[in-house]
Amino acid sequence: MSDVTVVGGGLAGCEAAWQAAELGCSVELIEMRPIKETPAHHTDQFAELVCSNSMGNLSLETASGLLKEELRRLGSVILRCADANRVPAGGALGVAREGFSWAVTEAVHGHPNISVVREEVTKIPEGLTIIATGPLTSDALVQEIELLTGETLYFYDAASPIIHRDSLDEGTIYLASRYGKGEAAYLNCPMNEREYYAFVEALSTAELSPIKNFEEDMYFEGCLPVETIARRGPETLRFGPMKPVGLPDPRSGEEPYAVVQLRQDDAEGRLFNIVGFQTRLKWGEQKRVFRTIPGLEKADFARMGVMHRNTYLPSNHMLDATMRIRSGEPLFFSGQLAGVEGYVESTAMGHIAGTNAARLARGEEPIEMPRGTMMGALTHYITTKEGTLQPINSNWGLVPSVPKRENGRRFSKPERRARQAQMALQALEGFVRVGVREIG
Repeated sequence: MSDVTVVGGGLAGCEAAWQAAELGCSVELIEMRPIKETPAHHTDQFAELVCSNSMGNLSLETASGLLKEELRRLGSVILRCADANRVPAGGALGVAREGFSWAVTEAVHGHPNISVVREEVTKIPEGLTIIATGPLTSDALVQEIELLTGETLYFYDAASPIIHRDSLDEGTIYLASRYGKGEAAYLNCPMNEREYYAFVEALSTAELSPIKNFEEDMYFEGCLPVETIARRGPETLRFGPMKPVGLPDPRSGEEPYAVVQLRQDDAEGRLFNIVGFQTRLKWGEQKRVFRTIPGLEKADFARMGVMHRNTYLPSNHMLDATMRIRSGEPLFFSGQLAGVEGYVESTAMGHIAGTNAARLARGEEPIEMPRGTMMGALTHYITTKEGTLQPINSNWGLVPSVPKRENGRRFSKPERRARQAQMALQALEGFVRVGVREIG
C-alpha cells in the first residue's frame, strides 16, 4: 500500500503527487480517464487544459506573476513543464496545450515514487488521501463528498472556441499586444461602431444550449459566458473582453471601436483561441455569430465553446489552511475543488496538499504557508472567509499592503506591487530558511 493516495490527474493532483513523491513518499495517483470520460476533456493526458491555454501574467507586478514565482522557487513540476512549453502570449505565460500536458504526463509516469492507476473512484479511499478531482468530479464521488459537507458543490463554467489560423483573413487581422507589452503575440480583429453593435445584438439574441437544472446565478462571476456579458448592456463587452484600449491598428494608427483578440493555442501556431469568449451558445449559433467578426468570416473551428459543471467545496467550513479536513481525518483536498479559480491557483493548492500529506505520512505535523505569501494568503482566505465562499483568483487584496506615500514620496501602483511581491518572496525565503521546505 502506498503512503499517499492522490485522486485526480489534473494540475493540482499531479503537483500534489509530485511534491509528496519528492519528499520520499510512495504515491498512488488515480485518474478515471479514459475509463470514464468528462464532458470537457478530449485526451487521457494528465493536466489537460480544458479552457484557456494561458496561465496568466508573468510580471511580478501582478498577483498571478507573484504566485508563479513562488511556485517556481518551491520546485513546482507544473510550472517547470509550462515554462518548457511556452508559446507567444505577450506578457502572459501561454503554453502549447498538447505539449504541456504531454510533458506533465511523462514527468509523473517517470517518477520512481509514483504509480499510476486508471479507474473511477466512487468512494473516498481509506488511508492518507488527497482528493484533487477538480471541477469535473464524477457524480458518484461528488455524492460521497456532499455527505461530508451537507451542501451542493457546483456552479457552471464555460470554455472558448479554438480556430485554425489558416482559415483567418490575414488582411483584416493585425498582430499586437496591449500597450506593446511583451512580444506582439495576439491576433486582433478590429470592429467599427456599426459592426460592434450588430455583433452585440446577434450575440445577445442567439440560441443557448440547454443545461439540465441550470440557473443563471450559478455562474462563477470571473468566467462569465460572453453572451451573458453582452446581455448586461450594449457597452459591457467594450469594457471587458473586447476592450480596444492599447491596441491601435498599425494601418491607421487609431484604436478600433472594439477588438476581438485571439491567442496562440499550440506550439506550431496553427490553432488560436478567442480570448474571453467562453460561451454556451449552440454550436451552429457559434459559427453563425462568431463568423460575423471581421477576419473570422471563414473561420474553421477546431473546437467549439462548451459549458460544463464545476465543483468546489465550502472550504471555509470544512478545511484548515494545510488543506486538511477539519475533522482530523487523514484527508486533504486541493485544486479548484478547494475553492480557488485558475490554473496556477489550483497548482498552488496541490503543492500545499502534497507537501502536507507527505509530512503527515512521515510523522510530522502539517504546516501552513506564511500569510505574507500569495500561496499562504489564498489558503487563508478560502479556509476562513465568512459567509458564502465563491471561487477566487490570486489578487493583491489578499497579501499585506504597502503605503502609497512614504517620506514625502508618492509611489506608483507598479512600484507598490513590486514592493508587495518583494515582501512576499522574502516571507517565502524565511519559510524555506527554517527548513520547513526545500527549494527545488
